[in-house]
Amino acid sequence: MNNTPNRAGNTAGKSRRKEAVLDLPTAREMLPLVKSIVSDIVLMRIALNKLAPEQERLERHRRDLAWQERQRRYQVGEEIQTAEKSLITAVTELKSLGVNLVNDESGEVEFPTKINGRSAAFSWCLGEDRLGHWHYTGEDMRRPIPADWQLTSAAPSRYRSQP
Repeated sequence: MNNTPNRAGNTAGKSRRKEAVLDLPTAREMLPLVKSIVSDIVLMRIALNKLAPEQERLERHRRDLAWQERQRRYQVGEEIQTAEKSLITAVTELKSLGVNLVNDESGEVEFPTKINGRSAAFSWCLGEDRLGHWHYTGEDMRRPIPADWQLTSAAPSRYRSQP
C-alpha cells in the first residue's frame, strides 16, 4: 500500500495550458470567425446592460407589482440568464481559439504572439476592417503593424522601434 499522500499536480496554481502564440497570417485567417464571436459578445453585453436596470427596478418593487409586471420580472430574469450563458459560451470559444478578450463592451481582443522574444499581441477591435495593430504584453499603446510585416509570413523575430 502506498502511503504517499495525494497531492495536487499543479500546486503553484498556474495553468498547465501553454499560452497560444499566433503568427500574423494565422491571426488574420482567424479574424472572420473572431469577428462573429466578438459581435455576439458585444450584443450580449448590450442586452445585459439594458436588462440590469429593469431587473433592479422590478426587484425593488416586487411586492407591489401587478400581474403583468410580475410576469415581466420573471421574463427579465430568464433573458438575463440566457444572455449570461451565451456570453460565457462565446468567451470560452474565443479562449479555445487562443484569443484573449480585452473588453466585452468595445469588442477588443488580442491574438498572443512573440516579438523580439517578448510576449506581445496583435490587437483588434470590433468595427476595424483588418488586424492592423500590435503591442507588447503589459503595454496599453497599440502600435500599427509595420508594412514590412505585411510582406512576410510572420512578425519578424527582431523589430526595430523607430525613435
